[in-house]
Amino acid sequence: MISEKMQNAFNDQINKELYSEYLYLKMKAHFAELNLQGFVNWFNVQVQEEHAHAMGMFDYLIERGGKVELSAIDAPELKGKTPLEIFEQVLAHEEFVTSRINALMDVAEEVKDRAALSFLDWYLKEQVEEESNVGSVLSTLKLIGEDKKLLFSLDKDLKTRVFNAPVIG
Repeated sequence: MISEKMQNAFNDQINKELYSEYLYLKMKAHFAELNLQGFVNWFNVQVQEEHAHAMGMFDYLIERGGKVELSAIDAPELKGKTPLEIFEQVLAHEEFVTSRINALMDVAEEVKDRAALSFLDWYLKEQVEEESNVGSVLSTLKLIGEDKKLLFSLDKDLKTRVFNAPVIG
């Protein structure tokens, strides 16, 4: 049985993962309005990944005998309009999520829940990959600057990204 403190921490993180899904849906809609279908695809993959992350924790909590408590998801806010500004927000958000996974691991260490630590190790590695992927697109956007031809070339490249359902834990 999972401790109440660990259960509460997982429920909080499930909410944050669902917020991430919601935020990326908003970004996907923004790029759909701009008719940048590669960016739409990139965010569609992000939406699916965040949903999978939330459900992995959801299922884990149930498997451990915990109770899932879903709470309201805050409305997402875009902090920019350009692809560069939006990807800067994405990187800041992923860095925030990494800090929250680390905080969740801190709770697991505090309550000596080795099973949770083992489970969360996958999420920590996933966050390193997430930050790297976003950083790569962000670096390209900085190099592109205002060049619309290069932006459309990047958009074409982003169409090739596919969702691979993760094996969590």
